[in-house]
Amino acid sequence: MSIEVNGITKLYGSQKALNNISFKVNKPEIVGFLGPNGAGKSTMMKILTTYITANTGNAKVNNHDVNQNKQQVQQSVGYLPEHNPLYLDMYVKEYLAFNANIYKVDKQRIQDVIELTGLTPEAHKKIGQLSKGYRQRVGLANALLHDPDVLILDEPTTGLDPNQLADIRQLIKTIGQTKTVFLSTHIMQEVEAICERVIIINKGEIVADKKLKELRDEKEQVVIVEFDYRVEDAFLKQLPKATKVTNTHGFVYEITFKTSDDMRSHVFDFAHDNQLKILQLNQKNANLESLFRDLTA
Repeated sequence: MSIEVNGITKLYGSQKALNNISFKVNKPEIVGFLGPNGAGKSTMMKILTTYITANTGNAKVNNHDVNQNKQQVQQSVGYLPEHNPLYLDMYVKEYLAFNANIYKVDKQRIQDVIELTGLTPEAHKKIGQLSKGYRQRVGLANALLHDPDVLILDEPTTGLDPNQLADIRQLIKTIGQTKTVFLSTHIMQEVEAICERVIIINKGEIVADKKLKELRDEKEQVVIVEFDYRVEDAFLKQLPKATKVTNTHGFVYEITFKTSDDMRSHVFDFAHDNQLKILQLNQKNANLESLFRDLTA
């Protein structure tokens, strides 16, 4: 097991940043760790990298306890924090050589990670001269320098242009074929393009843990319908394969169906048979973004 978290709780004063969090991540696996601002994502990542300690519970990385075996954890983890700390007055190669000396890795590894992260055109420059996107690449190169088994990436695509996004996305997918990648991001399209599994956290608690394939394969859809007057929820639940009815506002309803068939024609026929006037009728895709909104609203 690459990452194992059991009952982690973290308090900042009286505020509970994490509340009894538990999950496991296998190798190789790319897992997206999602949540709104302040949900506890960065706190969890800092605990896994031994930067801070939890109040209760325990966590292991590569079977090393984050409290009792900090050095072993640090040796097996590559970490790119949200606010990437870099020495701006150092050259790219100089900065990587400095860290390679700390990790005691072969100097050839410096050139390897430069090529791997697409830094070759900028490798001769000072870090302070680089764009935000290339600074992210330097941070990623540094995280890969000691060839860790686990990569923990906090908002790794921040500041990247569309071309850089495509490059880094492919790089993360390639790394994820042999390593564990645990990443947070606010960009749902990135998660759907990169990750195999998603863990959603809200107010310090896990509210979803799903394989992306399961989410894509779920035969569920939501139909949005507006009538010209109020209709009882129980009445609309008589629709075939309807599992949930929500009156979102006014006379607008979201009806969830457990089927992949387009149910709009069934809603139309139902309304006609019961002398209901429809003002609008739309289908809402049940994707990761809608799941995120439903669970963290």
